[in-house]
Amino acid sequence: MKLSDKKCRNAKPESKPYKLVDGGGLYLLVKPEGGKYWRMKYYYLGKEKLLALGVYPLVSLAEAREARNQAKKMLAAGKDPSVVKKENKRKALRTAKNTFQAVALEWHEKQKERWTPHHAVNVMRRLNIDIFPYIGKRPISEIDPPELLEEVLRRIEKRNSLYVAGRVKQICGQIFRYGVATGKCKRDPSADLRGALKTGKTKHFPTLDIKEMPEFLAVLERNDARLFASTRRAIRLLMLMFTRTTELIHSTWQEFDFENAMWEIPAERMKMGNPHLVPLSRQAIEILKEQKEEIGHLNTPWVFPGQVHPGKPMSNNTILFAIGRMGYKGRMTGHGFRALAMSTIKERLGYRHEVVDRQLAHAHRSKIDRAYDRAQFLDERVVMMQQWADYLDKIAAGGKVVAGKFGKTGS
Repeated sequence: MKLSDKKCRNAKPESKPYKLVDGGGLYLLVKPEGGKYWRMKYYYLGKEKLLALGVYPLVSLAEAREARNQAKKMLAAGKDPSVVKKENKRKALRTAKNTFQAVALEWHEKQKERWTPHHAVNVMRRLNIDIFPYIGKRPISEIDPPELLEEVLRRIEKRNSLYVAGRVKQICGQIFRYGVATGKCKRDPSADLRGALKTGKTKHFPTLDIKEMPEFLAVLERNDARLFASTRRAIRLLMLMFTRTTELIHSTWQEFDFENAMWEIPAERMKMGNPHLVPLSRQAIEILKEQKEEIGHLNTPWVFPGQVHPGKPMSNNTILFAIGRMGYKGRMTGHGFRALAMSTIKERLGYRHEVVDRQLAHAHRSKIDRAYDRAQFLDERVVMMQQWADYLDKIAAGGKVVAGKFGKTGS
């Protein structure tokens, strides 16, 4: 006779365990201490086995019967219900452990050796602010494209931080792909979000035309803005060497080799994480020696120490504000010298794009290009940097700025 809910509810404990049989191998085991447990007896490959289906009344009679029916379907398909149950439990534990935050932190730890300390801090900050509060505790394998879009990216988009939204999407994609590679999730949902976010107009750093440089150089020389000598030297060196502003203001004297006319910027200070060589023109060396003579009495490793705190490097805004005081606010920045040098050296000095691009230390798209060492095109770059310095001297002295090649003597 099949069980009823009333019979299960009214079953009293006895001195020994006993069974209330429902059929199809399902029964309710009543223990002396009062516990009632659903069990199913079945045979797999000729061997008698037992499957636990839960505790009554938490698992009702109807639910126990459904679990029994599911187990019978597994047996009909040639599967052992006990093995399937254990595997499902392992998967559930694995899923609970592999939250997005846990996988992201593991990924971050693996990547730190490849990154600069500054970049590692920035990525962790982005994770803590824009990602973890919303999907950090979610199993990474359960996050789908709509959830990533609505819970993370749309929040950033709503505050009109379009660049940050794109960057966060990129970070999430890297984490999901790491999850795929390590078996923690099946796919990268960020790949399905192409075109789902708003895109802002690309903002380029303001830069002068080369025809405007004679006036700029004259203003810098007159120093009507009353800039500190070290600030003027920093601006002149940015023109001559067209590095990123942060690369110059964080430079230390030990990076410069005057004898071999070379500045070696270590990998940890470069945007792309690779060491970089900057050939020094005669003009650059002269400016650096002037700077060293002026600040030699200060106990600081920085080539351009701060005016108030010499133990720290010059602020990035110092150069930007100085250019503004010269009357070029919104028209020129320290970074603008890079674009100016790129276009002028190619168009007027006649150098190939890849030579100038290598000196700018731009990111290369292909893995083969990224593998090129820091000395690529170095002989040409040495000549190019000297000719660029001579060219700036020529226009500063009132030389006519003409189109065409300036002449590459010695190249």
